Amino acid sequence: MQEKLDQDLKSLRIDRRDKAGAGGRRLKFLLIPLAVVVLALGAVLMFFPELVGLSGFTNKAHEVSTALAEHWDSAAGLTLTASGYVVPRRRVEVSSKTSGRVEELLVDRGDPVKAGQVLARLDSQEIEAQLAQARAGRLAAAARLDEALAGSRPQEIERAQAALEEAQASLRTARINLDRATLLQEKGVLARQALDDARTAFDVAAAQVKVAEKNQELARLGPRSEQIRLARAQLAETEASIAWWETQLENTVIRAPVSGTVLERLIEKGEMVTTGYVSGRGAKSALVSIADLKDLEVELDINESDIPRVRVGQECLVSPESYPDKKYRASVREIAPEANRQKATIQVKVAVAAPDQYLRPETSAKVNFFASATDLGDEQGGRILVPKPAILAGPALYLIRGGKAVRTAVTLGAERGGRVEVLSGLAGGEQVVVGGLEGLSDGVSVTIKK
Repeated sequence: MQEKLDQDLKSLRIDRRDKAGAGGRRLKFLLIPLAVVVLALGAVLMFFPELVGLSGFTNKAHEVSTALAEHWDSAAGLTLTASGYVVPRRRVEVSSKTSGRVEELLVDRGDPVKAGQVLARLDSQEIEAQLAQARAGRLAAAARLDEALAGSRPQEIERAQAALEEAQASLRTARINLDRATLLQEKGVLARQALDDARTAFDVAAAQVKVAEKNQELARLGPRSEQIRLARAQLAETEASIAWWETQLENTVIRAPVSGTVLERLIEKGEMVTTGYVSGRGAKSALVSIADLKDLEVELDINESDIPRVRVGQECLVSPESYPDKKYRASVREIAPEANRQKATIQVKVAVAAPDQYLRPETSAKVNFFASATDLGDEQGGRILVPKPAILAGPALYLIRGGKAVRTAVTLGAERGGRVEVLSGLAGGEQVVVGGLEGLSDGVSVTIKK
């Protein structure tokens, strides 16, 4: 009975090997189409998620906010723009202190000159002759003074003494003759006329003695102090005359009073220059015109309504019309105290800080007036300004290129009113990231927040 039961159970057992093999083959045929469908669906989800409404399941682009890298001239701070003319601050017309004919003219238009440099020479022959005459007069006056100071020589004193003695001898002879004539006349031997002649001869001899005594005393005392002072005055007069003619001779050499550049030559060799009246075709009073081209300013006529925007010391930027790409720092130096009634304008002078050869006198220039120095760009066209939040450590910032964030290294300058100067690394006009920087990395796709 037990054996029968075992046979019955064996007959009811399932053969798993046959069924497993058949099922595996069926499953294998089912998985291949399923894999193809899954791959196709994955491709659709990856490249065209919006077609199946599953874009929310893909990775989102990083959302950022941006601003433009601005040039200074597009930033706030420009208060006024006006046009004027470039002029030298000081223009010197070089004239002569004396009249004469130009013998040499040593400079031409555009030549640089230094203070004291010889520009021209005038004919000096007449002045040299007058100077020679004055020097000869000084020699004569000096000799007279020396004579007065030296006094009388011993020989002169001896001569005066001899003259005195001679006069005294003549007086004694005259006295004897007078006594004899008086005696003879009393005796009636001699006529009255002979006595008068003898008395006259005695008086003359007495007078000559007095003269000889005075001469002998003067010879002994020497010249008077008044004579010495007169001799000294005459010598000083001749020396002053020499100094005058030497000055006139020096004035025939025309020198540059200041350093600068010759703007204009007003005379030619052979022409007459004068210090007096100048006729239309006669002698001229000026030779050359000189100005320092390193000390230039711009003269502007500002409308009365715009003058409140201008103040002395205000920062400006000058750009000549001939070279509009050139820019020069400047500042307001002077505002005229009165207006021009006919034009309803007020003259303003702007001093240029560092002019060069591109800035020429009498050329027109545009002047931009700024509210403060922080709004002013540099001389080479202006600095680039970006918002301060865009700056990262490095320093660096992110630019938007092709829908992606690109990290860019920069060189920074000063901070100007919430903006930072970028001295290198940007050209201006780029889109820089200012918001959404957290988690942002180089090359990440971004979307710009509106």
